[in-house]
Amino acid sequence: MKVILRADITNVGRQGQIKEVSAGFARNFLLPKKIAMEATPQNLKIWEREKVKLEKQREEIIAAAKEVAEKLSKATFSTKVKVGENGKIFGSITTATLSKIFAEQGFNINKHDILLPAPVKEVCKLSVNVRLHPEVVAKVEVDIVEEKSKN
Repeated sequence: MKVILRADITNVGRQGQIKEVSAGFARNFLLPKKIAMEATPQNLKIWEREKVKLEKQREEIIAAAKEVAEKLSKATFSTKVKVGENGKIFGSITTATLSKIFAEQGFNINKHDILLPAPVKEVCKLSVNVRLHPEVVAKVEVDIVEEKSKN
């Protein structure tokens, strides 16, 4: 089934493209969520009228994401963790942990948008990429420091 994508869809296509997708995917997912419409001559005319408005919205969203990316890059993030004798962290620092660290400073970032190749298991200065938009990725520095015990 041919559809016109009304939004960017990972592994399918970008907004405005006409794509051939399986009928079930279109009927059960794309069309009910209104993120695509069937590619008929009538819908193509409707899409041409909507395209200008959606392009302006897209540019505004990208500009806002770039603004947040700049703020994220300038902010300093750190967390204290308990460390064993061999220098390893008890547990690990995951995307969920990083999401909470960002939220403490007012940045509401979904854990799925934090690009961390593997959980961190040692004290270090960590450089993490955060996807704010498919076209905008921020590079964030996080200090993971040892929690000093009060003995």
